[in-house]
Amino acid sequence: MITERYRLAAERIGQIPTEESVKLPFRAYFQEVSQFLLMLLTLEREIEKGDYEKRPMEELKEWNRRLYGDILPENYETSYGNPAYAVKMLGKESGQILCFLYAELRSGISYVFEGKKEYLTILLELFIEVYNCFEACGSVTAAANEAEKEDTIGPVWELKDIIYWYASDYCDVFAADRVSEQIDPAMDFAAEIIRTAELSDLRYLYRFGEYISDNELRTAEHLLELDDAVVQKMADVYTEGYRIGFVNTGKDLSKKSVVNIRYVLGFETVVRKAMENFEKIGLQPVIYRAGTSVLTKHRQSKIGYYGGSPNPQYDYDHRDDQGLFLNKRFTERKLDVMRHAYETNKELAAGFAGPAVIEVFGEKPFIPAVKKEAVHLTEKQEKILLAFTGKSGQMVNEYIKGEERSFTIVSYPIPEIGPQYKEIFDEVIRINTLDAKVYEEVQQKLINALDQGAAVHIAGKGENRTDLTVRLHSLADPEKETIFENCVADVNIPVGEVFTSPVLEGTNGKLHVTKVYLGELQYLDLEIDFKDGMIADYSCGNFQNKKDCRKYVADNILNNHETLPLGEFAIGTNTTAYVAARRFGIEDKLPILIAEKTGPHFAVGDTCYSWSEDIRVFNPNGKEIIAKDNSVSIQRKEDVSKAYLNCHTDITIPYDELGSIRVIRADKTQVSLIENGRFVLPGTEILNAPLDARPEIK
Repeated sequence: MITERYRLAAERIGQIPTEESVKLPFRAYFQEVSQFLLMLLTLEREIEKGDYEKRPMEELKEWNRRLYGDILPENYETSYGNPAYAVKMLGKESGQILCFLYAELRSGISYVFEGKKEYLTILLELFIEVYNCFEACGSVTAAANEAEKEDTIGPVWELKDIIYWYASDYCDVFAADRVSEQIDPAMDFAAEIIRTAELSDLRYLYRFGEYISDNELRTAEHLLELDDAVVQKMADVYTEGYRIGFVNTGKDLSKKSVVNIRYVLGFETVVRKAMENFEKIGLQPVIYRAGTSVLTKHRQSKIGYYGGSPNPQYDYDHRDDQGLFLNKRFTERKLDVMRHAYETNKELAAGFAGPAVIEVFGEKPFIPAVKKEAVHLTEKQEKILLAFTGKSGQMVNEYIKGEERSFTIVSYPIPEIGPQYKEIFDEVIRINTLDAKVYEEVQQKLINALDQGAAVHIAGKGENRTDLTVRLHSLADPEKETIFENCVADVNIPVGEVFTSPVLEGTNGKLHVTKVYLGELQYLDLEIDFKDGMIADYSCGNFQNKKDCRKYVADNILNNHETLPLGEFAIGTNTTAYVAARRFGIEDKLPILIAEKTGPHFAVGDTCYSWSEDIRVFNPNGKEIIAKDNSVSIQRKEDVSKAYLNCHTDITIPYDELGSIRVIRADKTQVSLIENGRFVLPGTEILNAPLDARPEIK
């Protein structure tokens, strides 16, 4: 059935480039996009016959360039993937829809490489259906330069119906398969490449179907240059941190059978050894691609494995494409499909242990252009999406229980970070393997002082305007209980923080950072005001228009919630990482995983104990951590939908912007932990050693 549908669709696509049955300016669009699809069909035949992977390196690079060239920055201004260009050429609504269609068709690249003929057929048929719609609308004659005057160029309402029913009808295929990909090790496209490829022959990178930039190639090359013992150590730190995460939280790893490995291409040498390590402790890897379809993507976030980004602006422009069809009926259908998929695979889901993530950092800081021509969610759609996210999170927790799963995250630089890439990489390996025992002892001294407090006051210095008081939980039995967790590099590598879930009521003031990089986006002069622990106001300095600044923060930090609680307060202690960042001049490029260890940080959204608040957690000294809930998360006992926000964004104040951190006791006396960016609490002075020894900053 699929074979015949595929054959017929391919034949029809082949006829479109020479046809003139669609009027200009749309004819040019369909001819160009059909040529892209024909290129995919040619590639599909090459892969199926086994010819593709035999090609020499330069030919594989050329194929990669052809697949992604249209959306690269140098070509993007005249690409139909650019909503500004599509709207200019094709009209406001038709252009927006056809721009979405082209972006969705580009997901066919991954389907070709994975041999998903059914998925590819669905895309071809979608394109033909839209084309037929324009063929039937022969009266379309408006010129492109008159596009802004109309909302009716092209068969807009028919197009909207086609897109909606595409999303709704094929949700049962895409969403159901997505659940299976996330928990079933038998779906092993990527894992099989990693297991069997000759990793010294970098042609293997082009078998994944992702964009391969200089970053992925040079990362793979550098890992091959490292001593095998170093690579093994990198894998061991990663997998052992994962295992210890279960031990430290009292979770039974023996009940689990599957681990999800998420990483960026180029790290296969490490990932192969990690897979072997995981298999030794009874965990089979699932390694699935980050979503490429509007039906599987997570807005701006990439969850899974992926290659380089051909163009971050393209990704940002299409983050809300679902706005063309998102409504309550669609989300309810998608939830039904997901539940059926989880129910069908509930044994696999129960064996899912959680993600093990290798992140990368070092990209040039990206501040997106906000384009009015791109699809944007309406206020009503934002609420629908928030409700869907909450319900889907609850569903996942039902089948993959939060109190039984764990995770680990480690991060490494990519070559784009600069000419000192190799030195930075080696330094990060050192940072990721620091002696946890030393930090455990020093951090316990900080916790002993913090446990005396009713609150903590944090103040910035210089241009930093932070003036924030964080209220702490009270201890019923200080001999057996503690407020802060002593984090010593298990799930969260590298070592170096103590953290808590603050009491919201009584947490007031301003958080400010002059420059920070969060979720692949840069923020300038980010400012957040808290009242009783909830965000009361916010702004940034990224754009001249204050409205654009607020929307940027609302979209990407508040995740379009009206407000968020302060879910975490922590003090980072990894001065070694801080000094390394200053020495190499990469402070603004550090991932939050490392950046949060280089000063106090504050997370807005869920607490660190989200979905596992009732699990008893103890510090190495035996004291139980009691500060796991706040007045938002505790609502889980009555109405779980009100308890979780499904987001957690850490914002760090670097030591050089830090005036002081002082513990405030109930009697108003104070204990200083940090003054003028230096640790002053007796017993913590060792943390100043890297600061004192640092070479002149470059």
